[in-house]
Amino acid sequence: MSTITTEELAETTLLRFATAGSVDDGKSTLVGRLLHDSKSVLTDQLEAVERVSASRGQEAPDLALLTDGLRAEREQGITIDVAYRYFATPRRRFILADTPGHVQYTRNMVTGASTAELTVILVDARNGVVEQTRRHAAIAALLRVPHAVLAVNKMDLAGYEEKVFAAIAEEFTAYATELGVPEVTAIPISALVGDNVVEPSANMDWYGGPTVLEHLETVPVAHDLSHCHARLPVQYVIRPQSPDHPDYRGYAGQIAAGSFHVGESVTVLPSGRASKISGIDLLGEPVDVAWTTQSVTLLLEDDIDISRGDLIVPSKDAPATTQDIEATVCHVADAPLTVGHRVLLKHGTRTVKAIVKDIPSRLTLDDLSLHPHPGQLVANDIGRVKIRTAEPLPVDSYADSRRTGSFILIDPNDGTTLTAGMVGESFAAPEPVKDESGDDGWDF
Repeated sequence: MSTITTEELAETTLLRFATAGSVDDGKSTLVGRLLHDSKSVLTDQLEAVERVSASRGQEAPDLALLTDGLRAEREQGITIDVAYRYFATPRRRFILADTPGHVQYTRNMVTGASTAELTVILVDARNGVVEQTRRHAAIAALLRVPHAVLAVNKMDLAGYEEKVFAAIAEEFTAYATELGVPEVTAIPISALVGDNVVEPSANMDWYGGPTVLEHLETVPVAHDLSHCHARLPVQYVIRPQSPDHPDYRGYAGQIAAGSFHVGESVTVLPSGRASKISGIDLLGEPVDVAWTTQSVTLLLEDDIDISRGDLIVPSKDAPATTQDIEATVCHVADAPLTVGHRVLLKHGTRTVKAIVKDIPSRLTLDDLSLHPHPGQLVANDIGRVKIRTAEPLPVDSYADSRRTGSFILIDPNDGTTLTAGMVGESFAAPEPVKDESGDDGWDF
């Protein structure tokens, strides 16, 4: 197994990517092949896979077992949970989310792709683009994943025919382009055999593009959010009971976007109170500046009321607070979301009561048409919603910030996640009509 020095690892960039596709398209096999052929599998892991494969009477190791770790997954032969894997090559570090293909677990694909910079969508060369392929492409577009790879798998079962690959690539690219996916790279592969996964295929000399790993190593990564509007959702207020720090009051959290500087004027939302940063603590040490993804503690010049759920932002570009939110959502719960539905809305570290005032449209995946005012969204539906919250929230557009422009809706009765939402995202939904759902006591 090849090794990477600490110095080499420090110089590589990080790519977060997710895999998606229909059941039996070979996602887990692709991930296993990627890990195996890139020498990213430990010896004991490979030996364990070989033992399980042999016990099933399989002559070759079933590489899908490298990611399908749950007992239920192995027994059913499908991926259920999101399996995260961390690996590195000399050129780049990777965080991989292997997401389920079964329509029942589309909600987990939303989870896996929500932080990804690239999505690998697999298609069985024998089946072509199917409904679940279109659903995954739509979700990737909604989540604004900047890069998409179409991996046309099982080319060995399609005779390695160029025309089969070309037809699928053309259909998918046209569909993804209409959704607004900025870039699609199509690669013909056989995950089982290893064609074009890590090593170029000798069976498809008509293809001159990159292998999957080569593309993953070279695709531009632009996840530096330090230039975005700075946002710090407060997770915890620190008041140490120590005689050495009797007046210490810090506001801890992970910076969602942008950077903060000592001396900078900031505003606390939704209250609107203003102050200046008097200090920044990072890992117990004072620093002058901190930026995106760092977990820090901010100290302010003024003693103002701040608690978990508040948002600290630079005063010069504070977002407006609102109780009326329009968004595109992916409904992930088994129970439908209906007009008049009472929910909890979680935005950042803040959770408030809310009500669904209108569902203007539902997206039809086959032709991307909009079904106006469906009245409800069922599991895996994508649609537009209008929500009224009990308290004002400082929300950004999802186009500006994937962190502070997103939210989830929660069932207040049992805590079930109902819906994942993207503020302001739209498939050109029709004009909303007057809400006639009636007064139900939650008319904020």
